[in-house]
Amino acid sequence: MAKIIYVLNGPNLNLLGKRQPEIYGAQTLDDVRAMCEAAAEPAGLQIVFHQSNAEHELIDWIHEAREAAAGIIINPAAYTHTSVAILDALSACSCPVIEVHISNIHKRESFRHHSYVSARADAVIAGCGVEGYLLALQRMATLCADG
Repeated sequence: MAKIIYVLNGPNLNLLGKRQPEIYGAQTLDDVRAMCEAAAEPAGLQIVFHQSNAEHELIDWIHEAREAAAGIIINPAAYTHTSVAILDALSACSCPVIEVHISNIHKRESFRHHSYVSARADAVIAGCGVEGYLLALQRMATLCADG
């Protein structure tokens, strides 16, 4: 039976491929979903893929994942730098958490250098473009196999 992995995406990622392609690339969030689904099946994983611009929806999905998921991959986007509430929700989960950023947040504005989510994440992937999601899935497959 495939292990369920929640892939959660924060604000403005619905504009992926349209917003600042020089930073975030030309691929859309639908492209990312398709890549994740294609990579998940051979790894014995099943993807539940969500995006929201609303913090409370992300928190609700994290709460849902506590009971339903073997792991969480999250690109919290701007909430990375502001949301103690998302950190608290993730901290209530016992499953592995991997934080993903399309851009290298450490090469950008100084306010982007701090991540609340990193305090809970088992791994952080930044600056690999949308390929970071595939790297996160690969790592999640390893973590799920070990646990």
